Amino acid sequence: MPKFVIVRDIPGAGGMTADDLMAASQKSCSVLNKLGAEIQWIHPYVTDDKIYCIYTASNKDLIEEHARESGFPASRISEVRSMIDPTRAGS
Repeated sequence: MPKFVIVRDIPGAGGMTADDLMAASQKSCSVLNKLGAEIQWIHPYVTDDKIYCIYTASNKDLIEEHARESGFPASRISEVRSMIDPTRAGS
């Protein structure tokens, strides 16, 4: 299934409390449950003013629908084309 990186512009995201993050997670999961098995939230990275989310989904439209229904902006959605890591550096 395709993997996507979603950039969510959320001013003050880095200052969200544990309760704020839990509520956001619960809202996101509620919408994901309604959308079905064709979309899965892998994990996020929270920075000062953005949240970068990694998802798998059968298509970009599902990610856009999740953003609309959850109320979390999807400022940019990029499909992952390949991955690299230090093990590819060779010897």
